[in-house]
Amino acid sequence: MKQDIILSGVGGQGILSIATIIGEAATQAGLTLKQAEVHGMSQRGGDVQSNLRLSDGEIASDLIAVGTADMILSLEPMEALRYIPYLNKEGWVITSSSPFKNIPNYPEDEALMAELRALPHVAMVDVDALAKEHSMPKCANVMLLGAAARYLNILSVEELRESIARVFGTKGEAVVEMNRRAFDLGHAASDLK
Repeated sequence: MKQDIILSGVGGQGILSIATIIGEAATQAGLTLKQAEVHGMSQRGGDVQSNLRLSDGEIASDLIAVGTADMILSLEPMEALRYIPYLNKEGWVITSSSPFKNIPNYPEDEALMAELRALPHVAMVDVDALAKEHSMPKCANVMLLGAAARYLNILSVEELRESIARVFGTKGEAVVEMNRRAFDLGHAASDLK
């Protein structure tokens, strides 16, 4: 069993936190984990991408080849589309539907959404609006992970929730509970898709 995931977004959205939560859960589950370094600009607004490979066996490379990714998990819709060539035919795109318009020639919203909706396996959640609605503006990334949890066939929802407690544990119980709630809200929102 294996799962190859491309994480994408822009700097400041929390891609590394998602990778840490998944990676920590995978390690606790006894899985092999390889992660390519984050590519792109780490400052706020620059594109960021990372390869995350999980398996119950050996993993030869930390890079995901074109046409082999099982999932693109993206906090920005245009960044999700950027990595479509890496997705396998049965792969899923799980993305925020909230654009982060940081360039002058950003595509029109409707054209962008139409391109995403045309994909065979896509789940879009407006995690920015969900985070604002629940007064958790810094938890949109964990909400997106919650939405993706049902498509992460190598890890269970409970393994991911437990990982949140370990990753955020040093920040106090209130931060742990807020992130667990954010995860649960994202998971529930993916039921609607």
